[in-house]
Amino acid sequence: MTLKRKFFLILFYGFANHLPDSYQMLWGGVSNWLRVFCVKRIFKKCGNVTTVNRNVYFGNGCEIEIDDYSGIGANCVLPNDIRIGKYVMMGPELYCLSFSHKISDVEKPMCFQGKEDKEAGACIVIEDDVWIGAKVIITKRRHIGKGSVLAAGAVVSKDVPDYAIVGGNPAKIIKYRE
Repeated sequence: MTLKRKFFLILFYGFANHLPDSYQMLWGGVSNWLRVFCVKRIFKKCGNVTTVNRNVYFGNGCEIEIDDYSGIGANCVLPNDIRIGKYVMMGPELYCLSFSHKISDVEKPMCFQGKEDKEAGACIVIEDDVWIGAKVIITKRRHIGKGSVLAAGAVVSKDVPDYAIVGGNPAKIIKYRE
């Protein structure tokens, strides 16, 4: 990790991440500008991002790719290797899981079994023009198709096809966008 990336991680997590909400009238625009300025220097690829709201967590962010006109909602937790397309809207409190614990050895407590080994290229991918509602959970290795909508509170444990509207726990297809 470069010294520049470390500096902007410290600036982001130590200061900018605690500034007012991006949509607050008085200081929101300046707060958002500073957060976007930082992530452009942290993420692997960062297009013309519109919003990075407050209290976002993304690890060290060195493998994150986010494309143009996408935004990250308040209190979102993103894995370090997520790929986000263009025009993606994320509501507050999106939680993306990047790993699971091993549970195969019943003689050993699960907390001592460690994490599953990460497969190459096994990251969450969110395609273009996706709307993710508030408090959505996306499990590891999911592919969210182009133009899809994830309803508030959905628990996405399977891939979502293009233009599908999904909701529930576990998330099921409600209908398709026309």
